[in-house]
Amino acid sequence: MAGGGVGRRCPPRGLLWMVVAAAVAGWGVLAAVSAVPEEEHHSVDLIEKNYVYGDTKQEVSVYVKVFTNSPFLICMDLAHSQDKVIDPKYLWVGPDGDNLEGRVYVNLTETGKLMVMGFREFMSGAYTCTLSHKIVDTMTEQEREVFETYRFMVYAYREADHLYQGFVRFTTKECELAANGQFFEELKKILNIIISDLTCHIVESSYKCHSIKIPKQGLQQELFITFHVSPFAPGWKDICQQVPYDCEDATNTRVQEARDRIGEFFRKQTYTLKHEFQTVPTIHYVDNSFSVTHVDSCQPGFGKDDVTHKSCASCCVVCDPGTYSPNNGVTCQICRKPKVKEYGASSC
Repeated sequence: MAGGGVGRRCPPRGLLWMVVAAAVAGWGVLAAVSAVPEEEHHSVDLIEKNYVYGDTKQEVSVYVKVFTNSPFLICMDLAHSQDKVIDPKYLWVGPDGDNLEGRVYVNLTETGKLMVMGFREFMSGAYTCTLSHKIVDTMTEQEREVFETYRFMVYAYREADHLYQGFVRFTTKECELAANGQFFEELKKILNIIISDLTCHIVESSYKCHSIKIPKQGLQQELFITFHVSPFAPGWKDICQQVPYDCEDATNTRVQEARDRIGEFFRKQTYTLKHEFQTVPTIHYVDNSFSVTHVDSCQPGFGKDDVTHKSCASCCVVCDPGTYSPNNGVTCQICRKPKVKEYGASSC
């Protein structure tokens, strides 16, 4: 798995603790992160022995990761491939309706096998093969020619990019405290400093103050803070250009490292709160309140659809004609204008 040439470089310890000290002096201590389980790796295993057989009764869906070669599409069904075929002829037609023979990006064998090489978004669509062959009556030796059509719907896909949603709580003296907002802004600055060299940043952050009834302790005011850790900070595209074939792998490696650094940061704050403060600060971390969940995102022009693409439900599949995805969401939106006729549109 490619890492995009990004190595671990922790922020200078002195700088980190200077920033923390400033926050502590005014509003409290940033403080423990619960263990983050490694997310499961969901691979897409759609092809066996790199062959996909056709079906005259229904179209066959095939998913090809961008920049890779497709499996061989076989111009007959599995049962037919076990029989002798007399004088077979194969005609492959691409999504544009033209004959694929002679195209530089296809590998077309004499036995009707088709491979599309260096697959890209615009190559998605219907690949249709017409097989003609003869049937000979052994009694009369009469010949008749039959035609069979096999249709493959081939889609470009990418692995989903990972984001992480964090949640953490801090106690505060009162919800109207002016320092609450200042503390929240300081927390975001610190987290961004920790992960900035990974081309990651904190987005979609917010907080609310709530009154919590604690058994045998009465009411306690707490700040509920949420944020997303995103691998799409300015400059992320430059890293992808270095490893275009495994951009998602590089992106996911970086954001996982960012997630781990934030967890390490909170663990250090917990230690500081317990061992270096005689008086508990006004705003302080609620023990074991930090949690993080994995959230998928897709690159522009791709989306997820577990209804249409059941066999590739975890994939970011290229948007169909008539739909588009302008951002890193997971939904291909319908374009009301009849302008989007290609696969993988990022604008309407």
